Amino acid sequence: MNEPNSHRHIPPDDRMLISLALATVLIHFLSNGGYGYFRDELYAIACSKHLAWGYVDQPPFSEFLLALSGRLLGYSLFALRLWPAVCGGLVAFQVGLIARELDGARYAQALAVTAFVIGGVYLAVDNYYSMNCFDHLFWVLAIYLLVRILKGGDTRLWVLLGLVAGLGLENKYSMGFLGLGLIAGLALTPARRHFLDKWLWLGGALAALIFLPHILWEVRNHFPTAEFIHNVTFKKNLPLTPWAFLRECSLLVHPLTLPIWLAGLGYVFFARQGRKFQTLGWIFLAVLAILLSTHAKPYYFAPAFLLLLPAGGVALEAFFTHRQWNWPKTAYLAVLVLGGALLAPLALPILPVESFIRYQAMIGIKVSSGERRDASPKLPQIFSNMFGWPEMVAQMAQIYNHLSPEDKADCVIGAGNYGEAGAIDFFGKPYGLPNAISSHNNYWYWGPGSKPGKVLLVIGGSKEDYDGLYEDVQQVATFTNPYAQESGTSIFLCRKPQHTLQEVWPHIHNFI
Repeated sequence: MNEPNSHRHIPPDDRMLISLALATVLIHFLSNGGYGYFRDELYAIACSKHLAWGYVDQPPFSEFLLALSGRLLGYSLFALRLWPAVCGGLVAFQVGLIARELDGARYAQALAVTAFVIGGVYLAVDNYYSMNCFDHLFWVLAIYLLVRILKGGDTRLWVLLGLVAGLGLENKYSMGFLGLGLIAGLALTPARRHFLDKWLWLGGALAALIFLPHILWEVRNHFPTAEFIHNVTFKKNLPLTPWAFLRECSLLVHPLTLPIWLAGLGYVFFARQGRKFQTLGWIFLAVLAILLSTHAKPYYFAPAFLLLLPAGGVALEAFFTHRQWNWPKTAYLAVLVLGGALLAPLALPILPVESFIRYQAMIGIKVSSGERRDASPKLPQIFSNMFGWPEMVAQMAQIYNHLSPEDKADCVIGAGNYGEAGAIDFFGKPYGLPNAISSHNNYWYWGPGSKPGKVLLVIGGSKEDYDGLYEDVQQVATFTNPYAQESGTSIFLCRKPQHTLQEVWPHIHNFI
């Protein structure tokens, strides 16, 4: 007598997508321990220990999750980067599901997922902890639900899409770009009939309700994020022409995927089978217009390509099948994999640093940060921000621990930006360093502490910045590291304050 199956049969297409998703996770497990903690990770850890319904530079979702994860798993590099790796696998799987919902067979699904996996911006984002990995996941979930609706699915899915959108907004404001694009995409296509559907409005109301606590936090704190966005737009981000913006985007999602997402754009606008999904194309174009008009960084556009990669996979599958071209199908997949491997070191810390410097010079590609002040001359910003933090804190600690007992008792540790402050908070405890204060972004909200600041040991800024606050300002050291973005940063020891820190604090915030 045959025994009944102890497990459910998994269809071949599902096995393929699961395998690709697990391979994506494995790529990150094997590579995400390279170099060191990223600047924004150190800040995220600090934010997760000061939970609130908002922060100057982001909503709270990723910080809430990190607070829970930190308590359960700690803050090792592996524990910290577990979530991004899992997000990468989930997005890969979901991209394949979207291609299937667009009526793509196995090749279309594999092509779309491969295009996602090799995209440098996706590799980079899913390799360290930030709100961005969750942003991509929320986008792809929303796109999947939208495709289901557009192809005639149960319109009650609008409520589930509203749930995803609300959580996405609590994670990052860019989910709002998807929302604005959706409004335009519905209005410009026959899908506008959904404006008469009560479930769409209930979904929108649910998203607004989920986002409401953050809005209330903004109101109570006089909309600090509006000031932050203004400063970033006009003082930090590098203005790009539309052509330069698209060129950078093409590099970020990998140049070899260009035929896929262009085919996807053509498919939803011009192919008979794809026209019912025109809304996806209009969302893509609407988001592009928003980002171009606001001088956004190119990587902000990365989640929008998830609208087109599945459609492109379907379009190219139909193109090859119609012409009965079997070998080009396999060849293009192979070229994508090889091309992805060739450029992967630009996104993943998989080469020894000196080897990376030689590799970057050999291929002649340097990824822009999208900021006016770029990274160190040797490394792109994503890597230079992973170097030097422990050494910087050790140097600060050496100065601090050589102060006289009287000065040490009165000393406050300061930092010019949240990366330096986060590093001091994270790496400083074994040296006996107190937590840092900083006027940068949310550190300003956490205040100057209880000490009046008779002695201030601070990294960052210039002597002129502190001359108006202290009568005695001495530059006592300079932090140097050949690979770190912070290299060349001055360290000052300030005495004889003209005012207490509590008196000056309300006037020195720096939101950028």
